[in-house]
Amino acid sequence: MSRRRVDPITLGVIWGALQSIAVEIGTTVHKTAYSEQAREGQDFSVAVFDAEGRMVAQGPYSPGHMGAMSFAVQHALAAHPARTLKPGDAILLNDPLLGSGHLPDFFITQPAFHDGALIGFAVNILHHTDVGGSRPGSQGVEGIFDYFQEGLRIPPTKVWSAYRENDAVVGVIAANTRTPSSVLGDLRAQRSALRVGELRLQELAARYGRDTLAAAMDEILARTEANMRAAIREVRDGVYTFEDFMDDCGPGTEPLRVAVTVTVEGDRMDIDYDGSSPQTASGMNSYINYTRSYSYAAVKCLTDPFGPMNEGALRPVTVSAPEGSFLNPRPPAGGGPRAIICYRTFEAVIGALAPALPARVSAAASHMANPTFGGWDRAKRRRFVAYELVLSGTGARAAKDGCEAMSWAFNASNIPVEAQEANQPIVIERFELIRDSAGPGRFRGGAGIRRDMRFLADEGKLTNLSDRQRFAPYGLFGGRPGAVGRTVFNPGPGEEVVHGKASREFAYGDVISFQQSGAGGYGDPFERDPARVLEDVLDDYLSTEAARAQYGVVITGEGAALRVDVAATERIRRQEKRNR
Repeated sequence: MSRRRVDPITLGVIWGALQSIAVEIGTTVHKTAYSEQAREGQDFSVAVFDAEGRMVAQGPYSPGHMGAMSFAVQHALAAHPARTLKPGDAILLNDPLLGSGHLPDFFITQPAFHDGALIGFAVNILHHTDVGGSRPGSQGVEGIFDYFQEGLRIPPTKVWSAYRENDAVVGVIAANTRTPSSVLGDLRAQRSALRVGELRLQELAARYGRDTLAAAMDEILARTEANMRAAIREVRDGVYTFEDFMDDCGPGTEPLRVAVTVTVEGDRMDIDYDGSSPQTASGMNSYINYTRSYSYAAVKCLTDPFGPMNEGALRPVTVSAPEGSFLNPRPPAGGGPRAIICYRTFEAVIGALAPALPARVSAAASHMANPTFGGWDRAKRRRFVAYELVLSGTGARAAKDGCEAMSWAFNASNIPVEAQEANQPIVIERFELIRDSAGPGRFRGGAGIRRDMRFLADEGKLTNLSDRQRFAPYGLFGGRPGAVGRTVFNPGPGEEVVHGKASREFAYGDVISFQQSGAGGYGDPFERDPARVLEDVLDDYLSTEAARAQYGVVITGEGAALRVDVAATERIRRQEKRNR
């Protein structure tokens, strides 16, 4: 249906309002959620859709959720067509095949009506602490051969009708989690936040009229698509390939190959993961919606990073992976720990496009750790499940060093020490940067993070989830890889190195140390400004030995009197150039 054009000022105001609505929904979740990963780690996302189920605006949250959200809404509306919905209805799903990607992610779709007419949808997704299954946290890698072992699977279900909660469905959810108070608290926080979004959409329709609001949404999508196509046209046409590897899919298993071919042709881009490893008999699989999400995110970052991210931005990009590969598994493949894969798909697209866009790309980041823990909290006399994010360094760029302790492919946060210690039987004994871990380069990568956690719990169960403990984060254009990471039980004399995807027990008082990899460097490290190398030594990012070995910079003196030996540095660097 053709709609009239909206004048630029009104269009700008409506666009700003839609963004504000998305942020307000997210802020409401942030302030009212129960779990640490939602309140502190911000592991949730929100978006506003038009009456046709097209994503128009999103909040500044995880692209892994946002890229999949359109598919989740399509499936929710296929099961519950818009014509059957009424005010106060809301549809819940967490089926990996239908957009969720893994069972802990609960998507809720709620319609908004104005004077009886549908004007759009408010939608959010939140990662829940535990949805049952064989391991606390529902993200096991080892011992998983299908998603029936990972927890409760919910097809599109109308859990709320006329603003009333279906007690029977909610009771089933509560009965299938180890943390019912947290899960139900988060679920109701999601639902309450969507009510805020519904009210704001109604106010916007009342102010400008339904027809004007719908026309503005159409215009936003059309302009976004046009801008995205124009940005892709600026990329040199060609076929770009890249490969990288996940360490494995559990103890004693082979590496997983991530192979990508990016084809740029005019105003379109095709991303194909043909050649990637087959699906695994473990939790290490990424359903196609999740694979698409981080592929879209990489393209958006490299082409039109400041434009809206909505359905218009997705239209010029196609993403495919062979059915039966670990990036597009056949059901009922496991997929609970699929978050560990997102960095690799994101970075594979960036690595492929690096020759075409050298000034825009970044080297590979330090890999996150996303372990979960369960056991008996003897102090509070209760079972607990704890979720952890250890976010480390980002990759070096064409003109800047990487950053420390930041999320890379998604917008989450390290969970504060105080929040974990206040709510869980955990003491954080170390949270620090790892010296000499950053990948050397003209611009260095971000340093790895070490986080040591002492557990004051009995019957402890760790579900580890980390990577880059075998294959280091890559550098670009002469930049070198970062140091690999590791997980250690009771670091020090007699320490035990634990596999990055192991499921195992721990005892009261045990310390688990997550030592993350360093991010890759960009450019020749022997071209780095010696003054910046000295600054890194003074800041304890780098030892004097590594300064000499990795950068050819000789540092002399002690303490605050450290200085660069210019003559010795020039001599070493000349010799290195001759050797090359």
